[in-house]
Amino acid sequence: MDIGELLSYKPPNTPKRPAPGDEDDEDDWDSSKRMKKVIKTPYHPRQRYTRETESTPVRSNSAEPPTPNRTSTSSIVNNDVVEPELTEKEKADILKYVETEAPEVEALDDATLKRMVLLFEKRALRNQEMRVKFPDQPEKFMESEVELHETLQELHVIATNPDLYPLMVELGAVPSLLELLSHENTDIAVGVVDLLQELTDVDILHESQDGADALIDVLLEQQVCALLVQNLDRLDETVKEESDGVFNTLAIFENLLEFRPELCVDAGKQGLMQWLLRRIKAKMPFDANKLYSSELLSILLQQTPENKLLLGDLDGIDVLLQQLAYYKRHDPQSAEEQEMMENLFNVLCSSLMATVNRDRFLRGEGLQLMNLMLREKKISRNGSLKVLDHAMNGPDGKDNCSKFVDILGLRTIFPLFMKTPTKYRKKIFSSEEHEEHVVSIIASMLRNCKGQQRQRLLTKFIENDYEKVDRLMELHFKYLEKVEEVENNAKEDDDEEESYLKRLDGGLFTLQLIDYVLLEACAGCPPAVKQRVTRILAQRRASLKTIRHIMREYAGNLGDAGDLEWREMEQQHILQLIDKF
Repeated sequence: MDIGELLSYKPPNTPKRPAPGDEDDEDDWDSSKRMKKVIKTPYHPRQRYTRETESTPVRSNSAEPPTPNRTSTSSIVNNDVVEPELTEKEKADILKYVETEAPEVEALDDATLKRMVLLFEKRALRNQEMRVKFPDQPEKFMESEVELHETLQELHVIATNPDLYPLMVELGAVPSLLELLSHENTDIAVGVVDLLQELTDVDILHESQDGADALIDVLLEQQVCALLVQNLDRLDETVKEESDGVFNTLAIFENLLEFRPELCVDAGKQGLMQWLLRRIKAKMPFDANKLYSSELLSILLQQTPENKLLLGDLDGIDVLLQQLAYYKRHDPQSAEEQEMMENLFNVLCSSLMATVNRDRFLRGEGLQLMNLMLREKKISRNGSLKVLDHAMNGPDGKDNCSKFVDILGLRTIFPLFMKTPTKYRKKIFSSEEHEEHVVSIIASMLRNCKGQQRQRLLTKFIENDYEKVDRLMELHFKYLEKVEEVENNAKEDDDEEESYLKRLDGGLFTLQLIDYVLLEACAGCPPAVKQRVTRILAQRRASLKTIRHIMREYAGNLGDAGDLEWREMEQQHILQLIDKF
């Protein structure tokens, strides 16, 4: 090579092109072949360009071309990949193709499932034999354990076809899986839990009613609730995998209870409620498992009277009060922790529907705690209002009403009655919910308090120039307008009961409580209170007849609170108040 050639040599502009002087045509052929293999999407417009360029020969050795200008560079450099403008339809087609393209896996049919279950049974048996044969030599049975764990992962594919659940049950796979919950290696037990959680996913269960029924029936026959609780007791939540196992176990319970709500009683009796209370009580940092435990406890108590009584028998009222006491002076640190606090308040409210639990609440100084929460003005104030409402309403709330007056609760509740808090850092209650609970508490005290406590309560309506009466009338007109608006928007084809329920939701329930308090105040206080009410009604061009009509409707629809005798007595009492008004 002479000096002239060296001086005239220029490096190639693009590494993708073959360099001048290369003599291997196979490289050219490979590069075009690679280019063709990349483009596989059937809808992509690049394919049209590919077909046109496939016949174009790759540039061979030739004189060095002049340096291209800026505009032509991109077309030379990216000659094998053209990025045309895509229309919206083409983009949608590509997106649809990507979303619907499934990986190529072996289709799950009867024969495949049988092979998988047989392999699982073999590996479970082999692992059991190896553990018995070499109990003190882990290296001898570790291989069989790894194989068993891999097989459990492979069984997850069954969840993609719930129609095959009956066959899986028929093959006896479920009892074998549940046996592994007590396996010495918790990784295997956690693997079984993961599998059961996916198999019982509610969305999957709803895809096949027959498959869901077959699976759940055999799980219940094998006492799945008790087995899962036993496994929960041995899992160490400081280990991440086992902590995830606890979470998935709780998810299995939620799936089963959502699909078959009647299981709540059995699940509670088989140890789930006891474990949940222990988990909530445990002195551990707040985490997802504590939140999930509170959610599951709330589900167990919602519609199940037996579980409400069981919670009381397990000292659950004390556990809940101890956990909630922290929030007397501290706000939750996150939205999840706030959700857990609300769940605990809801559980407490549900449990107070049982009379015996109201006594436990009273003895456990629950009233004092709720009263302090109201004074502290933290987020917990909303939940404490709701709990007080549940603890004091109805005929079973007499002792709690009297005690609340004794512990100076009137000083706490009436400022909340006079002014609805408008600014919360984290708002939970609407102003309507707040007013409903406060008025309900005052109505319960007027209904249940006797003697000195009742007199102290009625005195509140006289002090400070009848400001409480003025506030009652203000609330009366506010909720009367809401009810009238609902009545104006009512459909003609609504039956009487449906119409009444809509009015209750629209503000009638709170209006009835307000007018009940108004009647009690007028009957129990000096005549000046009624004169004040009459004057305010006259100023607003309203009539006493409206209040009487609302209260007659209330007397006729007292609901299910208390027994029949109490309802009849309460009805007569309201009618007497109307006559005096």
